[in-house]
Amino acid sequence: MPGMWWAVGAAVVVGLVSAYLVWTAGRVQRLHARAELAARALDAHLLRRAAAAAVLAERRYGVELYAAARIALDARPDEREAAENDLTRQLRSVQLDPADPACEAVIAASRRLALARQVHTDLVRDARAARGRPLVRLLRMGRGREWPRYFDIDDPTLTAPADVPTG
Repeated sequence: MPGMWWAVGAAVVVGLVSAYLVWTAGRVQRLHARAELAARALDAHLLRRAAAAAVLAERRYGVELYAAARIALDARPDEREAAENDLTRQLRSVQLDPADPACEAVIAASRRLALARQVHTDLVRDARAARGRPLVRLLRMGRGREWPRYFDIDDPTLTAPADVPTG
């Protein structure tokens, strides 16, 4: 009978280790999936901001802002960060009027983009940290998926100038 307890104890330990490995593998896969979804959401917000900026440029501001917006809309994936940074710089160089609906659309799109970028950055950081753990690397739990990439752009948040009282 005493040898039976060793077998039961070994089975319990094997079961717990197996459960932990399955949970860890599932966590790595879930974090990768969430990072991919966040990247798609970030891409959608980038497109919305660029489209709103193009509309604003057509109505009010002109060629440089419109060109930056079109370049951001048409950029290839490897050129995307530079195009978005250029669009952000162009948007910061113009005076945005919060009373104008087109300006308000760009400001709102920029705020949503900043939030989407933060969510994406957090999820990529978590996925990379989970995938970088020694046990995950040893057992190659992240194989079949590319490492999540950060999208490194300037802070896209735009603010409308506050009314300055005269006198």
